[in-house]
Amino acid sequence: MEKKNSILTNGLLFENPTFVQLLGMCPTLAVTTTLKNGLGMGLSATAVLIMSNILISLLRKIIPDKVRIAAYIVIIATFVTIVQMILEAYVPSLYASLGIFIPLIVVNCIILARAEAFASKNSVGKSALDGLGMGLGFTGALCIIALVREIIGQGTIWGIQVIGGPVQPAAIIGMPPGGFIVLGILIAVINFIVSKGKEGGNK
Repeated sequence: MEKKNSILTNGLLFENPTFVQLLGMCPTLAVTTTLKNGLGMGLSATAVLIMSNILISLLRKIIPDKVRIAAYIVIIATFVTIVQMILEAYVPSLYASLGIFIPLIVVNCIILARAEAFASKNSVGKSALDGLGMGLGFTGALCIIALVREIIGQGTIWGIQVIGGPVQPAAIIGMPPGGFIVLGILIAVINFIVSKGKEGGNK
């Protein structure tokens, strides 16, 4: 049970794909202008991560080693297409907001990295937990960044005005340079917390 818990929690904090491993920076900076976009992208990637990890784990002894990367990409692309069609059918406004970044989940290095480093070497249960942990870690990171950027950059939370009057939003935070600023500050804070946690665990 402890091993399974560590698989789940690693992706949330100690091996967070965004704040610690610095993977998936393109969607992280591009879609985190609002909390809605960040949550939508995070949950979409999480769904693909879990499903692709499960299927790759099931097929890990069947897929020939020479074509494993190509096979992983086909599997990931299949699940991305399913997620894309569901979003287009049931959440068209979110689908329109995320645009090209939904199909680009296929080449998201987080998903391919977990397929190669974990799902291809572990059982279905562990692979599902790994996908869930990494996915939730990615979603949490996107939501934190998006929340900070939306509040400071637009003065809103989920589109609801929370800052107004004499206090004006800093529009630059909603722009690409603001994304780098917020990401850099949050990475520093998270890495400080992770390092302290590891030090505490070693005592």
